[in-house]
Amino acid sequence: MQIWDQIPLRERRDLLVAWLALSAAFTLAMVWGQRLDPLIIGQFFVISLVTAGIAFIIHEMAHKFTAMKYGYWAEFQMNSMMLVVAVAMAALAGIVFAAPGATMIYGNQISREENGKISLAGPVSNLLLIIPFAALAFLGHTPGLYLLAIIGVVGIKINAMIAAFNLLPIGPLDGAKILAWNPAVFAGVFLIAFGILFGSLSGFF
Repeated sequence: MQIWDQIPLRERRDLLVAWLALSAAFTLAMVWGQRLDPLIIGQFFVISLVTAGIAFIIHEMAHKFTAMKYGYWAEFQMNSMMLVVAVAMAALAGIVFAAPGATMIYGNQISREENGKISLAGPVSNLLLIIPFAALAFLGHTPGLYLLAIIGVVGIKINAMIAAFNLLPIGPLDGAKILAWNPAVFAGVFLIAFGILFGSLSGFF
């Protein structure tokens, strides 16, 4: 069975809606407080689709296919209310609170180790995505490729933010499940994610 066949139509719809809504939220946050030039908004929306959108899709699909590797069925289900909240907060305060939904897992009781590894797959996928975005940021220093540099830098920041946020050891976030499974793994990934996030926000990247 091909990967595409394992994503039912309802899940594809939820992923698409969440992708567009999150991209809109990040766009509004990036242009918040600036003159609303349609061309600039359009450019930032495309950047958000490529950075935040891809970061979100890969994160959720990492959860899904890791769960399926263990024999469970998993589907992403969007949370319409939280998507509205994300867009509204970005428009009103320039802040993105991204909780677009969750990948739901169905099957027998999941062991603590399986749950930890399934949860780990999401943040790790975002940390790995930083590598190609860093390459884009580097290539963007070439004359005429400035847009690539912008996409690369934004991609590094957003993937670091998503990884770090999801690694917080609270509530239903990935961090709590990883910590319950393996504190050493949690500590290592947590330090890497927040280290990269701090570096990206301080202008190191």
